[in-house]
Amino acid sequence: MTKPDDLLPIGLEDALPQRAATITRAMRDVLEAMDAHGYDRVRPPLIEFEQSLAGRMEGVATRRMVRFTDPESLRTLALRADMTVQVGRIAATGLANAPRPLRLCYAGDVALLKADQLDPARQRLQLGAELIGSDNVAAAIEAVTVALDALQAAGVTGLSVDFTLPDLVDTLAEEALPLDVDKRDAVRRELDMKDAGALKAVGGEAYLPLLYATGPFDEAVEKLAAIDAGGALATRIAALREVAGALGDRARLTLDPSERHGFEYQSWFGFTLHAKGARGALGRGGTYAIKGSDEAATGFSLYMEPLLETLGTNGGEARKTVFLPLGHDREVAKRLRSDGWRTIAANSENDDAASLGCTHVLDGGEPKPL
Repeated sequence: MTKPDDLLPIGLEDALPQRAATITRAMRDVLEAMDAHGYDRVRPPLIEFEQSLAGRMEGVATRRMVRFTDPESLRTLALRADMTVQVGRIAATGLANAPRPLRLCYAGDVALLKADQLDPARQRLQLGAELIGSDNVAAAIEAVTVALDALQAAGVTGLSVDFTLPDLVDTLAEEALPLDVDKRDAVRRELDMKDAGALKAVGGEAYLPLLYATGPFDEAVEKLAAIDAGGALATRIAALREVAGALGDRARLTLDPSERHGFEYQSWFGFTLHAKGARGALGRGGTYAIKGSDEAATGFSLYMEPLLETLGTNGGEARKTVFLPLGHDREVAKRLRSDGWRTIAANSENDDAASLGCTHVLDGGEPKPL
Protein backbone atom coordinates (compact mmCIF):
# COMPACT_ATOMS: atom_id res chain seq x y z
CA MET A 1 0.00 0.00 0.00
CA THR A 2 1.39 3.39 -1.01
CA LYS A 3 1.47 6.06 1.68
CA PRO A 4 1.72 9.80 0.99
CA ASP A 5 5.30 9.82 2.29
CA ASP A 6 6.22 7.13 -0.27
CA LEU A 7 5.59 9.51 -3.17
CA LEU A 8 8.65 11.10 -4.75
CA PRO A 9 9.08 14.85 -5.27
CA ILE A 10 8.11 16.23 -8.68
CA GLY A 11 10.85 15.61 -11.21
CA LEU A 12 12.29 12.53 -9.48
CA GLU A 13 11.60 8.88 -10.22
CA ASP A 14 12.80 5.35 -9.53
CA ALA A 15 14.52 3.40 -12.29
CA LEU A 16 12.94 -0.05 -12.09
CA PRO A 17 14.85 -3.21 -13.16
CA GLN A 18 14.45 -3.10 -16.96
CA ARG A 19 15.08 0.64 -17.15
CA ALA A 20 18.02 0.42 -14.73
CA ALA A 21 19.52 -2.41 -16.80
CA THR A 22 19.27 -0.36 -20.00
CA ILE A 23 20.84 2.65 -18.27
CA THR A 24 23.70 0.54 -16.93
CA ARG A 25 24.44 -1.02 -20.33
CA ALA A 26 24.30 2.31 -22.12
CA MET A 27 26.55 3.99 -19.54
CA ARG A 28 29.07 1.16 -19.80
CA ASP A 29 29.10 1.31 -23.60
CA VAL A 30 29.52 5.10 -23.65
CA LEU A 31 32.37 5.05 -21.13
CA GLU A 32 34.14 2.22 -22.96
CA ALA A 33 33.95 4.19 -26.21
CA MET A 34 35.48 7.23 -24.50
CA ASP A 35 38.18 5.09 -22.92
CA ALA A 36 39.02 3.67 -26.35
CA HIS A 37 39.83 7.23 -27.46
CA GLY A 38 42.20 7.72 -24.52
CA TYR A 39 39.87 9.48 -22.07
CA ASP A 40 40.47 8.63 -18.40
CA ARG A 41 37.50 8.59 -16.06
CA VAL A 42 37.30 10.90 -13.04
CA ARG A 43 34.68 10.79 -10.28
CA PRO A 44 34.15 14.18 -8.64
CA PRO A 45 31.96 14.44 -5.52
CA LEU A 46 28.22 15.01 -5.65
CA ILE A 47 28.50 18.06 -3.35
CA GLU A 48 30.90 21.00 -3.49
CA PHE A 49 31.14 24.54 -2.22
CA GLU A 50 28.70 26.68 -4.17
CA GLN A 51 31.34 29.20 -5.21
CA SER A 52 33.57 26.47 -6.63
CA LEU A 53 30.75 25.15 -8.81
CA ALA A 54 29.86 28.66 -9.96
CA GLY A 55 33.37 29.94 -10.45
CA ARG A 56 34.82 27.73 -13.19
CA MET A 57 32.47 28.36 -16.13
CA GLU A 58 30.64 31.31 -17.62
CA GLY A 59 26.86 31.16 -17.48
CA VAL A 60 26.55 28.84 -14.45
CA ALA A 61 23.44 29.92 -12.51
CA THR A 62 23.64 29.09 -8.80
CA ARG A 63 19.91 29.78 -8.46
CA ARG A 64 19.27 26.47 -10.26
CA MET A 65 21.32 24.52 -7.71
CA VAL A 66 20.09 22.73 -4.62
CA ARG A 67 21.96 24.61 -1.87
CA PHE A 68 22.38 24.18 1.88
CA THR A 69 24.80 25.10 4.67
CA ASP A 70 27.75 22.90 5.55
CA PRO A 71 27.59 22.23 9.35
CA GLU A 72 31.39 21.90 9.41
CA SER A 73 32.56 25.03 7.57
CA LEU A 74 29.27 27.00 7.75
CA ARG A 75 29.78 27.78 4.05
CA THR A 76 27.15 27.22 1.36
CA LEU A 77 27.27 23.83 -0.32
CA ALA A 78 25.47 22.81 -3.51
CA LEU A 79 24.56 19.64 -5.34
CA ARG A 80 26.26 19.70 -8.72
CA ALA A 81 24.04 20.73 -11.63
CA ASP A 82 26.74 20.14 -14.27
CA MET A 83 29.79 17.87 -14.04
CA THR A 84 31.72 19.82 -16.67
CA VAL A 85 32.57 22.52 -14.16
CA GLN A 86 33.95 19.90 -11.77
CA VAL A 87 36.21 18.48 -14.46
CA GLY A 88 37.46 22.02 -15.04
CA ARG A 89 38.31 22.33 -11.34
CA ILE A 90 40.12 18.98 -11.35
CA ALA A 91 42.14 20.01 -14.41
CA ALA A 92 43.07 23.34 -12.80
CA THR A 93 44.02 21.87 -9.42
CA GLY A 94 44.77 18.16 -8.92
CA LEU A 95 45.86 17.64 -12.54
CA ALA A 96 47.32 21.09 -13.16
CA ASN A 97 50.75 19.59 -13.89
CA ALA A 98 49.52 16.67 -16.01
CA PRO A 99 50.62 16.65 -19.68
CA ARG A 100 48.36 18.51 -22.10
CA PRO A 101 46.11 17.98 -23.86
CA LEU A 102 44.45 16.21 -20.94
CA ARG A 103 41.63 13.79 -21.76
CA LEU A 104 39.06 13.15 -19.03
CA CYS A 105 35.61 11.55 -19.05
CA TYR A 106 32.89 11.17 -16.44
CA ALA A 107 29.46 9.80 -15.62
CA GLY A 108 27.24 10.72 -12.70
CA ASP A 109 23.98 12.21 -11.50
CA VAL A 110 23.35 15.94 -11.44
CA ALA A 111 20.49 17.71 -9.68
CA LEU A 112 18.46 20.85 -10.31
CA LEU A 113 16.42 22.83 -7.82
CA LYS A 114 13.66 23.27 -10.37
CA ALA A 115 13.13 21.65 -13.75
CA ASP A 116 12.63 23.63 -16.95
CA GLN A 117 9.48 23.50 -19.06
CA LEU A 118 10.99 21.30 -21.76
CA ASP A 119 12.45 18.71 -19.38
CA PRO A 120 10.63 17.94 -16.11
CA ALA A 121 13.48 15.84 -14.67
CA ARG A 122 15.32 17.33 -11.69
CA GLN A 123 17.86 14.51 -11.47
CA ARG A 124 19.74 13.51 -14.60
CA LEU A 125 22.54 11.14 -15.47
CA GLN A 126 25.21 13.14 -17.27
CA LEU A 127 28.05 11.55 -19.24
CA GLY A 128 30.78 13.37 -21.09
CA ALA A 129 34.36 13.89 -22.12
CA GLU A 130 36.63 16.94 -21.94
CA LEU A 131 39.81 17.64 -23.89
CA ILE A 132 41.67 20.12 -21.67
CA GLY A 133 44.33 22.36 -23.17
CA SER A 134 43.10 22.59 -26.76
CA ASP A 135 40.25 24.28 -28.62
CA ASN A 136 41.45 24.18 -32.21
CA VAL A 137 39.85 22.53 -35.24
CA ALA A 138 41.48 19.18 -34.49
CA ALA A 139 40.01 19.28 -30.97
CA ALA A 140 36.58 20.12 -32.37
CA ILE A 141 36.76 17.18 -34.78
CA GLU A 142 37.84 14.87 -31.97
CA ALA A 143 35.02 15.98 -29.65
CA VAL A 144 32.30 15.41 -32.24
CA THR A 145 33.86 12.11 -33.34
CA VAL A 146 34.10 10.75 -29.79
CA ALA A 147 30.52 11.84 -29.06
CA LEU A 148 29.21 10.05 -32.16
CA ASP A 149 31.28 6.94 -31.41
CA ALA A 150 29.94 6.88 -27.84
CA LEU A 151 26.31 7.16 -28.92
CA GLN A 152 26.70 4.56 -31.66
CA ALA A 153 28.42 2.20 -29.20
CA ALA A 154 25.32 2.50 -27.00
CA GLY A 155 23.15 1.51 -29.97
CA VAL A 156 21.84 4.90 -31.07
CA THR A 157 21.09 5.29 -34.78
CA GLY A 158 19.79 8.08 -37.00
CA LEU A 159 22.23 10.63 -35.58
CA SER A 160 22.47 14.27 -36.59
CA VAL A 161 24.81 17.08 -35.55
CA ASP A 162 23.77 20.73 -35.50
CA PHE A 163 26.68 23.20 -35.49
CA THR A 164 26.60 26.70 -34.04
CA LEU A 165 28.96 29.63 -33.44
CA PRO A 166 28.35 30.78 -29.84
CA ASP A 167 30.46 33.97 -30.13
CA LEU A 168 28.88 34.98 -33.45
CA VAL A 169 27.35 38.26 -32.27
CA ASP A 170 30.48 39.46 -30.48
CA THR A 171 32.62 38.63 -33.50
CA LEU A 172 30.41 40.47 -35.97
CA ALA A 173 29.66 43.37 -33.63
CA GLU A 174 33.27 44.52 -33.49
CA GLU A 175 33.52 45.67 -37.12
CA ALA A 176 31.49 43.76 -39.68
CA LEU A 177 28.08 44.60 -38.15
CA PRO A 178 28.85 47.25 -35.51
CA LEU A 179 26.69 46.99 -32.40
CA ASP A 180 26.91 48.78 -29.07
CA VAL A 181 27.94 46.57 -26.18
CA ASP A 182 24.74 47.33 -24.26
CA LYS A 183 22.62 45.98 -27.15
CA ARG A 184 24.43 42.71 -27.70
CA ASP A 185 22.64 40.65 -25.06
CA ALA A 186 19.25 41.66 -26.48
CA VAL A 187 20.34 40.82 -30.03
CA ARG A 188 21.66 37.42 -28.88
CA ARG A 189 18.37 36.74 -27.11
CA GLU A 190 16.18 37.56 -30.09
CA LEU A 191 18.39 35.62 -32.48
CA ASP A 192 18.08 32.65 -30.16
CA MET A 193 14.31 33.09 -30.08
CA LYS A 194 14.24 33.42 -33.89
CA ASP A 195 12.02 36.51 -33.53
CA ALA A 196 12.61 38.79 -36.53
CA GLY A 197 10.30 41.53 -35.31
CA ALA A 198 11.85 41.68 -31.85
CA LEU A 199 15.32 41.59 -33.38
CA LYS A 200 14.58 44.71 -35.38
CA ALA A 201 13.04 46.37 -32.33
CA VAL A 202 16.22 45.96 -30.26
CA GLY A 203 18.44 47.43 -32.97
CA GLY A 204 19.60 44.20 -34.62
CA GLU A 205 18.13 44.68 -38.10
CA ALA A 206 21.54 44.07 -39.67
CA TYR A 207 21.55 40.61 -38.07
CA LEU A 208 18.28 39.48 -39.67
CA PRO A 209 20.01 37.46 -42.46
CA LEU A 210 21.47 35.17 -39.77
CA LEU A 211 17.98 33.88 -39.06
CA TYR A 212 17.91 32.36 -42.53
CA ALA A 213 21.43 30.92 -42.62
CA THR A 214 20.13 27.72 -41.08
CA GLY A 215 19.33 24.21 -42.24
CA PRO A 216 21.30 21.45 -44.00
CA PHE A 217 24.99 22.24 -43.53
CA ASP A 218 26.14 22.66 -47.12
CA GLU A 219 23.36 25.12 -47.94
CA ALA A 220 23.45 27.01 -44.64
CA VAL A 221 27.22 27.51 -44.59
CA GLU A 222 27.06 29.06 -48.07
CA LYS A 223 24.41 31.50 -46.85
CA LEU A 224 26.57 32.34 -43.84
CA ALA A 225 29.59 32.93 -46.07
CA ALA A 226 27.53 35.27 -48.26
CA ILE A 227 26.54 37.32 -45.21
CA ASP A 228 30.18 37.55 -44.09
CA ALA A 229 31.21 40.03 -46.76
CA GLY A 230 33.90 41.56 -44.52
CA GLY A 231 35.51 38.23 -43.72
CA ALA A 232 35.06 38.45 -39.94
CA LEU A 233 33.84 34.86 -39.87
CA ALA A 234 36.20 33.49 -42.52
CA THR A 235 38.32 31.41 -40.15
CA ARG A 236 35.25 30.08 -38.33
CA ILE A 237 33.51 29.13 -41.58
CA ALA A 238 36.67 27.39 -42.77
CA ALA A 239 36.84 25.51 -39.48
CA LEU A 240 33.20 24.42 -39.76
CA ARG A 241 33.82 23.12 -43.27
CA GLU A 242 36.84 21.17 -42.02
CA VAL A 243 34.89 19.60 -39.15
CA ALA A 244 32.03 18.70 -41.48
CA GLY A 245 34.45 17.22 -44.00
CA ALA A 246 36.07 15.04 -41.34
CA LEU A 247 32.69 13.63 -40.29
CA GLY A 248 31.68 12.74 -43.83
CA ASP A 249 28.33 11.02 -44.07
CA ARG A 250 28.30 9.29 -40.68
CA ALA A 251 25.64 11.74 -39.41
CA ARG A 252 23.21 14.29 -40.83
CA LEU A 253 24.83 17.73 -40.50
CA THR A 254 22.97 21.00 -40.02
CA LEU A 255 23.91 24.56 -39.10
CA ASP A 256 22.22 27.15 -36.91
CA PRO A 257 24.95 29.77 -36.41
CA SER A 258 23.02 31.98 -33.99
CA GLU A 259 21.79 29.25 -31.62
CA ARG A 260 22.73 30.11 -28.02
CA HIS A 261 20.45 28.04 -25.77
CA GLY A 262 22.69 25.60 -23.90
CA PHE A 263 25.90 27.25 -25.15
CA GLU A 264 26.22 30.02 -22.57
CA TYR A 265 29.84 29.21 -21.71
CA GLN A 266 31.01 28.04 -25.14
CA SER A 267 33.39 30.14 -27.24
CA TRP A 268 33.83 29.84 -31.04
CA PHE A 269 32.38 26.38 -31.72
CA GLY A 270 29.37 24.46 -30.47
CA PHE A 271 27.33 21.44 -31.51
CA THR A 272 24.11 19.69 -30.54
CA LEU A 273 23.48 15.96 -30.97
CA HIS A 274 20.10 14.63 -32.05
CA ALA A 275 18.79 11.19 -32.99
CA LYS A 276 15.70 9.80 -34.62
CA GLY A 277 13.12 8.96 -31.97
CA ALA A 278 14.36 11.39 -29.32
CA ARG A 279 12.26 14.48 -28.68
CA GLY A 280 15.12 16.46 -27.15
CA ALA A 281 18.85 16.80 -27.72
CA LEU A 282 20.98 13.85 -26.67
CA GLY A 283 23.85 16.14 -25.80
CA ARG A 284 25.79 19.32 -26.44
CA GLY A 285 29.42 20.26 -26.73
CA GLY A 286 31.93 22.77 -27.95
CA THR A 287 34.89 24.92 -27.02
CA TYR A 288 35.20 26.95 -23.81
CA ALA A 289 37.65 28.38 -21.28
CA ILE A 290 38.04 27.23 -17.68
CA LYS A 291 37.69 30.26 -15.42
CA GLY A 292 40.50 30.79 -12.97
CA SER A 293 43.13 29.02 -15.03
CA ASP A 294 41.86 30.49 -18.34
CA GLU A 295 42.77 27.21 -19.99
CA ALA A 296 41.14 26.35 -23.29
CA ALA A 297 39.09 23.18 -23.52
CA THR A 298 36.77 21.28 -25.84
CA GLY A 299 34.22 18.69 -24.80
CA PHE A 300 30.66 17.45 -24.73
CA SER A 301 27.97 16.20 -22.36
CA LEU A 302 25.37 13.50 -23.01
CA TYR A 303 22.15 12.96 -21.08
CA MET A 304 20.62 9.57 -20.46
CA GLU A 305 16.90 10.41 -20.64
CA PRO A 306 16.74 11.35 -24.34
CA LEU A 307 19.20 8.56 -25.08
CA LEU A 308 16.77 6.08 -23.54
CA GLU A 309 14.00 7.36 -25.82
CA THR A 310 15.98 6.07 -28.78
CA LEU A 311 17.02 2.80 -27.16
CA GLY A 312 13.78 1.88 -25.40
CA THR A 313 13.70 0.33 -21.94
CA ASN A 314 12.05 -3.02 -22.55
CA GLY A 315 15.28 -4.83 -21.79
CA GLY A 316 15.54 -6.33 -25.29
CA GLU A 317 15.77 -10.09 -25.60
CA ALA A 318 15.49 -12.11 -22.39
CA ARG A 319 18.88 -12.83 -20.87
CA LYS A 320 20.00 -16.43 -20.59
CA THR A 321 19.01 -17.21 -17.01
CA VAL A 322 19.27 -20.63 -15.37
CA PHE A 323 16.96 -21.66 -12.56
CA LEU A 324 18.89 -23.54 -9.86
CA PRO A 325 16.69 -26.02 -7.96
CA LEU A 326 17.09 -26.64 -4.24
CA GLY A 327 20.18 -28.74 -3.56
CA HIS A 328 21.84 -27.86 -6.86
CA ASP A 329 25.56 -28.37 -7.45
CA ARG A 330 27.17 -25.06 -6.47
CA GLU A 331 30.34 -25.74 -8.45
CA VAL A 332 28.29 -26.25 -11.62
CA ALA A 333 26.41 -23.00 -10.93
CA LYS A 334 29.71 -21.18 -10.44
CA ARG A 335 30.97 -22.53 -13.77
CA LEU A 336 27.83 -21.40 -15.55
CA ARG A 337 28.19 -17.84 -14.18
CA SER A 338 31.82 -17.74 -15.31
CA ASP A 339 30.61 -18.76 -18.78
CA GLY A 340 28.23 -15.78 -18.91
CA TRP A 341 25.03 -17.32 -17.62
CA ARG A 342 22.81 -15.56 -15.13
CA THR A 343 21.53 -17.81 -12.33
CA ILE A 344 18.57 -17.60 -9.96
CA ALA A 345 18.55 -20.04 -7.07
CA ALA A 346 15.38 -21.50 -5.59
CA ASN A 347 14.63 -20.56 -2.00
CA SER A 348 11.69 -22.92 -1.61
CA GLU A 349 9.88 -25.76 -3.36
CA ASN A 350 7.23 -23.26 -4.48
CA ASP A 351 9.61 -21.12 -6.56
CA ASP A 352 8.70 -21.26 -10.26
CA ALA A 353 11.40 -20.87 -12.90
CA ALA A 354 9.20 -19.25 -15.55
CA SER A 355 7.61 -16.68 -13.22
CA LEU A 356 11.08 -15.70 -11.99
CA GLY A 357 12.10 -14.85 -15.56
CA CYS A 358 14.34 -17.86 -16.18
CA THR A 359 14.93 -19.21 -19.68
CA HIS A 360 16.55 -22.48 -18.60
CA VAL A 361 16.58 -24.87 -15.66
CA LEU A 362 19.57 -26.80 -14.33
CA ASP A 363 18.95 -30.46 -15.01
CA GLY A 364 21.58 -33.16 -14.77
CA GLY A 365 24.36 -30.63 -14.48
CA GLU A 366 23.41 -28.79 -17.68
CA PRO A 367 21.00 -25.90 -18.47
CA LYS A 368 17.87 -27.14 -20.27
CA PRO A 369 15.49 -24.73 -22.06
CA LEU A 370 12.12 -24.24 -20.38
